[in-house]
Amino acid sequence: MPFARLIDVFEAKAGLCCNDRDLKVLLDHASRELGFDYFALLHHASLGSATQRLIRLDTYPPGWEEELAARALIGADPVHHASLRTNIGFAWSELPELVALGRRELEVLERAKRFDIGNGFTIPVNIPGEPAGSCSFAMRAGRDLPVQRLLCAEQLGAHAFRAARRLHHYTGLGRSPHLSRRERECVRLLAAGKTDWEIAGILGISVETAHQYVKRARAAYDVVSRAQLVACVLRDALVSFDEAIPPTR
Repeated sequence: MPFARLIDVFEAKAGLCCNDRDLKVLLDHASRELGFDYFALLHHASLGSATQRLIRLDTYPPGWEEELAARALIGADPVHHASLRTNIGFAWSELPELVALGRRELEVLERAKRFDIGNGFTIPVNIPGEPAGSCSFAMRAGRDLPVQRLLCAEQLGAHAFRAARRLHHYTGLGRSPHLSRRERECVRLLAAGKTDWEIAGILGISVETAHQYVKRARAAYDVVSRAQLVACVLRDALVSFDEAIPPTR
């Protein structure tokens, strides 16, 4: 099947999947059509977690997760770390350009080879307010990546994760509550580290009024602390990291 047609067919069928098993079978077939031996579609926090809400579909060799757990390497996977450093797909051979590879990270890669997991290609999936995730396609040890098919793999991974989000009820989440203009102004200044007294001076309002605006914003997000409020508005992109973090000199 032509690869462009493969992606179209996969997208249509993925939208009809009713459970993880159906999606796993569909993705396994499509990934093998592209020439890959394994895939892993998951929220990174799903490793070592029994929470069914988290996405976890993979065809890695049995015992791989147990190996990571036994050697306390869950959380040290450099592929997962690199997924937080780029917005496009990357081959695992590019890992040194994306993250520092320390002893534990190199051990993960070495252990993978012992499970016949060689080179791979990963598509990051990072959605504000949701657990970090990715879709990886991998080869058996000693086999080369199908380089000319990586763009198709990137599209396939994106469609697959969208289908998994639907099955796990993540679609439609993350809708931020409405804040008034003054509440947004106060929250932006709060995120920049300003006190109520400083916010009042900047906006030309009383300290009590500034305090009430922040309090109403906390209530809108249903959080109990200012730190939680700042985390929420950063997640929802109401405040950018550039606004909240002072520039380095």
